[in-house]
Amino acid sequence: MQPPSWRQPVRGAQRVEKNCPGGRQALDRCGSTSRAATGLRRANSRQFRRPALVASSHRLFMLLFPLLQMMNPAIAPGNSKIHLAISNGIEDPLAVYFDGGFNAWQCLQSRRNFERTHVVSLIRMHGGEDRWLFAGVYRSGLPAAQPGKSEWIYPLEELPECTEMNGRIVVRFRRSSRQSYLLAENCAGSLVLDAILPERLSIGEFPGFKAVNLDKSELDLIVRHEVESWRAALSSVAGVYLISDGVSGRLYVGSAIGEGGIWQRWQSYASTGHGGNVELVRLLAEAGADRAKGFRYSILEIADTHASGNDILRRESHWKEVLLTRQFGLNAN
Repeated sequence: MQPPSWRQPVRGAQRVEKNCPGGRQALDRCGSTSRAATGLRRANSRQFRRPALVASSHRLFMLLFPLLQMMNPAIAPGNSKIHLAISNGIEDPLAVYFDGGFNAWQCLQSRRNFERTHVVSLIRMHGGEDRWLFAGVYRSGLPAAQPGKSEWIYPLEELPECTEMNGRIVVRFRRSSRQSYLLAENCAGSLVLDAILPERLSIGEFPGFKAVNLDKSELDLIVRHEVESWRAALSSVAGVYLISDGVSGRLYVGSAIGEGGIWQRWQSYASTGHGGNVELVRLLAEAGADRAKGFRYSILEIADTHASGNDILRRESHWKEVLLTRQFGLNAN
């Protein structure tokens, strides 16, 4: 399941007509659903070399490229490169996207990866390796080499015709290798529309205390933008929380007491990575500050911010015993 920190998309290709501007015309050009029951017809446009709608196991699917060509006929598999944006181990491109810095992020490349007229950018979504968020189509130019570095900066200009669908199209695609830069003609027939969202994907509303499961980049984003639903919920409660180290699997149990509640405590983690906790400070000193990017944050139980501090500390000690975090985890006491 997709983590609850991001808004859930509207599922299904049948949502195209409802959520996509011109969706009715798109389906009319690609083949109506009634006709598809007796056999697919090719798209009317001569631009399309593949059917815009394809059938699999008696289900109807629409492909990405025919939809893009309806917006701009110049976009074609033969002149496009697919950028499958995944985490580089330091930054999560989805968090970078929500923060408004995705294009600048993808402009910097360690190789000459964008040697095509167009770059179609897809960002891996959380909770499923086969689901990708459409992040725009960009016109690529000649890259500038960085002096003394094995890096290139590409001048990528987003095509305005596709901007309205940036962040709204969800594509289903299973990549067959670790390659993140694909020739579009080799995979265009497998880039299937999974959903078209009614609005651009953004940071979701607070999902409830039991459903909280944030990675460090998500926490940083929520704190930096002070997302109101999260701030209001987390600042209204004290309680016991869990930090999981995704690298080692070790756990840290902590508590938040008094005014500001869990929100105030987690602000410290967003700022420093360690929040002043002895074992976390030691871990980041040894492994480097970037190790905190592998942390995840969840809530074990909540209490009123006016609850007795001693009561909350007893509950914290209980969870440390249950999870063995003193013996095998990251709790020093």
